[in-house]
Amino acid sequence: MQDFYKQDLAYIHDTGYGEHARKSAVGILDILSRLSIHDGLIVDLGCGSGISALEFVQKGYQVLGIDISGAMVALAKEKVPQAEFRVASLFKVDLPSCRVVTSIGECLNYLFDPNNNQKLLQQFFARVYQTLTTGGVFIFDILEPGQVTPNNRQRFTEGKDWIVLVEKEENSALSTLTRRIVTLRKSGDQYRRDDEVHHVQLYRSVDITHRLRQVGFKVQVMRGYGKYKLAPGHTVFVARKPLL
Repeated sequence: MQDFYKQDLAYIHDTGYGEHARKSAVGILDILSRLSIHDGLIVDLGCGSGISALEFVQKGYQVLGIDISGAMVALAKEKVPQAEFRVASLFKVDLPSCRVVTSIGECLNYLFDPNNNQKLLQQFFARVYQTLTTGGVFIFDILEPGQVTPNNRQRFTEGKDWIVLVEKEENSALSTLTRRIVTLRKSGDQYRRDDEVHHVQLYRSVDITHRLRQVGFKVQVMRGYGKYKLAPGHTVFVARKPLL
């Protein structure tokens, strides 16, 4: 479980890309307020470095964060000591009874988790449905096909003490995306390099909606988390377990 989002990429993700998690969490809090869910346990799947957990805890929720990256969980534990965090596959971990399950940042798409595949996704949705209390909600986002264009195949981003280069390739026939990521992080007077390759399964929102409804959810499809709109090809689902 240490081969992806290792120490340097976890650090870069936290320091350079954390605003996405924060804004998404704020949007989720708005959604929960509209649903009159003001307290209780939030299970944050793919919790990353704890940025979303911090927002949830500050509003009075209890949080259990799950992530496959040990480096991410180490950052989360330091950032949010009030919450509980575990290193585990979100597809295999035992889920406690809760009012809310969240998953920010296309976690359900990632194929580096060996427990993730299209056949098991339906079973995963059923497990989430069963773990939610009546009226509970599952809020998450996915990546859809059409992620790569001639203008976004490569990206270079630089921070105070780091550089990251990303090259993307999409297989339309298999609906998969491959990200090749090179990180350079400053260590003393030099930079150290690390490489990761992330494979991603792309899903169509209509198919995900159908799968969620099959297990009993009432589904709302959105283009973002509340007022925070995501980039094209990213879709948010608000799947609620019906009230009796």
